[in-house]
Amino acid sequence: MEIGIFIYNNVEVLDFCGPFDVFCTANRFTNQHINVSLVAPTHSPVKTRGGLSVNPHYSIHGHPKFDLLLVAGGQYKEVINNPTVLRWLAETARHTPECASVCTGVFIYAQAGIIDGKHVTTHWNDIQTLQTQFPQLHVIKEKRFIIDNNFISSAGITAGIDMSLSIIQSRFGKSVATKVAQYMDYNTQL
Repeated sequence: MEIGIFIYNNVEVLDFCGPFDVFCTANRFTNQHINVSLVAPTHSPVKTRGGLSVNPHYSIHGHPKFDLLLVAGGQYKEVINNPTVLRWLAETARHTPECASVCTGVFIYAQAGIIDGKHVTTHWNDIQTLQTQFPQLHVIKEKRFIIDNNFISSAGITAGIDMSLSIIQSRFGKSVATKVAQYMDYNTQL
C-alpha cells in the first residue's frame, strides 16, 4: 500500500504526523507492506505552522502512484491559491483509489473542484467558512470523520488519527487497528 501525505508551508504538525504514525505503526502488524511518504509543492523543506522544518520525500513533480492520498490541514491560504498545486491535486486524485483530508485540508480538495457534492467535515472552527465558501459540499458538523465513497474527511487535528485508524480497520481488520491504537497508547474514538 502506497500512501502519500501532502504537506505545505504552515501545515499543522499533528495533521500529518498523526496519520503518518498510524500508517507506519500499522506496517508492523500487517503482512502487506505500507509505505508512507510526504509530498510537498517542491523538494524544499516545509516550515510547519509551529516552525518545525520538515523534509518531504517527494515533490508534486515526481512521486509514486498512491493508493491513498491524504491532504493535511493548516494555514492553507497560500497553497489554496497555487494553480500548480490545484492542477496536481485534481489530476492525482483522479488516479488515486482513495483520498482523505485532515482538518482544513478539505478546503484544498474543494478549491481543486474534485469533491463537489460530497459529505465532508472539518475542524469545528472552520465549519461555517467551509459551508459558505463551498455551498456545493454537504458539510457535516460534530463528527470525527465522514466517509463518502472513496473520500474521507476528518475534523480537527487528532480526528485525523481516528480517521487513519478507520482506514486501517477497513483495509486490514479491526484487530490490526486495535493493535495500532494500543501500541500508540491512543484511546481511539472508533
